[in-house]
Amino acid sequence: MTVTLAPMSDLLERLRGRGWRMTAQRRVVAEVLDGDHVHLTADEVHARAVARLPEISRATVYNTLGEMVTLGEVLEVATDGRAKRYDPNAHRPHQHLVCGRCGAIRDVHPAGDPLADLPDAERFGFTISNVEVTYRGICPSCATTA
Repeated sequence: MTVTLAPMSDLLERLRGRGWRMTAQRRVVAEVLDGDHVHLTADEVHARAVARLPEISRATVYNTLGEMVTLGEVLEVATDGRAKRYDPNAHRPHQHLVCGRCGAIRDVHPAGDPLADLPDAERFGFTISNVEVTYRGICPSCATTA
């Protein structure tokens, strides 16, 4: 039996549903980000946006990304001192799998509840509201070029 998951990102629909003014520039940035396993840097978003809308400025891309993060519709992901990446899958709980060589990021959905896995003795009195787990390894492309 094959289980088909709904696409993780529905960024365009979410932004429209919030009544966010959808200018041509904002639409292009959202279209570039929309999809599964998308973790682009701001420069990568800009390069792809320029291919669709040549007059879009780098400042507009950065401002639009900042607005989407502030709205909670896009997550900023930072790994190992590399450039921040932008993840449109802000509303479906997931963790990240990161390649230690090239920095590729994939979304993963491990079974279980990482919050429940932390014993009370290891909470040190904290009230925990969020858990971020990052799995690290080497992606298949990097493994074949080693």
